[in-house]
Amino acid sequence: MRDKQQGDRLLRGYLSSRVLLLVVGIITPVGILVVNLAAFVMRNLEQFRIGIAVCALISSLVLNGLTATWLLRLAARRQIAVYVRHQEWAGVILTTVVIASSIGAAIFTYIGMGNPSHLPDTLSVLTALAALLVPIGITYFSRLFANSR
Repeated sequence: MRDKQQGDRLLRGYLSSRVLLLVVGIITPVGILVVNLAAFVMRNLEQFRIGIAVCALISSLVLNGLTATWLLRLAARRQIAVYVRHQEWAGVILTTVVIASSIGAAIFTYIGMGNPSHLPDTLSVLTALAALLVPIGITYFSRLFANSR
């Protein structure tokens, strides 16, 4: 009985940390959208640009990293033949994609917020939407695929 309670506590801690990471990953792209609408930020944009780009980088790393981890676990659980034969390469490729897309999100956010007279800026808004929707969409559709097999 005591082991079961300890196991339940560990599981709750694990799940709450995963939820916390997901919440942290979602807050930043939503924040980028809100910042594009704020007049105060427009007047002080130069001071905000680097901070917002760093937040975009961290957010993208979290969301894309969680998605990549879930895909790797799904492939391992399903014993997908290509993954089983090339596990190391799959990890290297997904890590490269996560890092490259996160750096791209930060750069496009920084560039898009360069001119206060052009805010809200299409580039930074689309970057924020992509940073939010792509990992969620990949996870959603891969779960549909996994459940249909």
